[in-house]
Amino acid sequence: MKIRAAILDQMEVPRPYTRTRPVSVETVELDGPGAGEVLVKIAAAGLCHSDLSIVNGDRPRPMPMALGHEAAGIVEEVGAGIDDLQRGDHVALIFVPSCGHCLPCMEGRPALCEPGAAANGAGTLVGGHRRLHRADHSLINHQVGVSCFAEYAVVRRGTLIKIDPELPLEIAALFGCAVLTGVGAAINSAQLKLGSTLAVVGLGGVGLSALLGGVAAGARQVIAIDTLPGKLELAQQLGATQVFRADDPDLVAQVKAATHGGVEVAIEAASSVQAFDMAYKITRRGGTTVTCSLPPPSHTFNLPVVNLVAEERTLKGCYLGSSVPVRDIPHYIALHRAGRLPVEKLVTHRIGLDEINLGFERLADGSAVRQVILF
Repeated sequence: MKIRAAILDQMEVPRPYTRTRPVSVETVELDGPGAGEVLVKIAAAGLCHSDLSIVNGDRPRPMPMALGHEAAGIVEEVGAGIDDLQRGDHVALIFVPSCGHCLPCMEGRPALCEPGAAANGAGTLVGGHRRLHRADHSLINHQVGVSCFAEYAVVRRGTLIKIDPELPLEIAALFGCAVLTGVGAAINSAQLKLGSTLAVVGLGGVGLSALLGGVAAGARQVIAIDTLPGKLELAQQLGATQVFRADDPDLVAQVKAATHGGVEVAIEAASSVQAFDMAYKITRRGGTTVTCSLPPPSHTFNLPVVNLVAEERTLKGCYLGSSVPVRDIPHYIALHRAGRLPVEKLVTHRIGLDEINLGFERLADGSAVRQVILF
């Protein structure tokens, strides 16, 4: 079938993206679903910093690539071997297509699925297939098995989570990445306890979701850190008890003074080694520092090992919120419906597919939190 999709042919095109237009919206061919695959009509898709990291070259991927990894939609057709989904079901898409059979999947850690990671790096679906191509039959790579900046997508069954059909799909889209990663960073990775102190460094969609997760978990003190006043103001609206400018040279001392020695949990979501260093420095003795961002692979962090040992510090990476999506997404949606995760407040812009380069420019300059493409 013919669909409209957002295609990136070349990374590292200079800004401003509104002028250079690195992403083209084209009519391409989408093959039908094979065995174990599902055709989804995309209703809404969120723009995330991970998408920008491919456009700007921070996360190299094979080109050309159909972009997008955070979305929700409606099942249109199911491939052979699938009997737990049917046409009309509402689904959220996640960007790690769990196989269910590798060691991490069997250990209850589907975010670390080995075949899923290999396929995502290669630009294919699990099984090695590419279902997108141009009129000249040249193949187009899939972004992390999703490629949802498009009218339709063919994905593996393990990429889909069936959701409550009463949840608006433009809000449901956020649960597949921003909410799953951010809330999961606080709940699963950091295992934040009732009455804990929390700081979040970097207030994009993931960082603010982590803040919401901390508020929902009952943190007594929630500190929000960013360079942009608008994001700090939004953080206060979402429950931050204190906000600090990340570019304040006295930030570390101020946070330590406000928390009597540092926070028990610091979450970094800014894709910056400087931000991660800041998060580590404001974590108290015996505390936990979590990073859930994806800076360029060449970026490294110098760690004082004696400090790590003498203060019994914990450093943790967090991918996909250390989540079990089939368990966590329904839980987070239930919290949202109860008013405890007001993730709709993260949406700052609603745009059409043809405005995608404007969306990436907003993402690059920090003027947006979550932009949702509506189809």
